[in-house]
Amino acid sequence: MLDVIHPDLIGGVAAVLTTIAFVPQVLKSWRTRSTRDVSLVMFVIFTTGLSLWLIYGFVIESWPIIVANIVTLSLTITMIALKIRGEPDTEPRRTTRSDP
Repeated sequence: MLDVIHPDLIGGVAAVLTTIAFVPQVLKSWRTRSTRDVSLVMFVIFTTGLSLWLIYGFVIESWPIIVANIVTLSLTITMIALKIRGEPDTEPRRTTRSDP
C-alpha cells in the first residue's frame, strides 16, 4: 500500500501537521502576552534543530522539508522574540519568607 503513496505526499502531510502544532501556542502567547510557562532553552534548541533540518532539506532538495521548516522557524522565532521581550507582571510576586 505504501508503494502507491508518493514520499513527498507523506512528507508534506507530516510537515503540515508538525508545523501547525505550533500555531496555537504562538497565538495564545501573542494574545495573552504571556510566555511565563514557555521554556526559552527548549525553543532555542528546537530552533537550532529546525535550522539544521532546513539546511538538510536544501541539500537533498526536498520541498516539503524546506517549506515546513521555513514556516516552523518563523513560528519558533516569534515565540523566542515574545519570550525575550518579556511580559509585564500581572500578579504580585510571592515571597517565601516566614518571618514577619
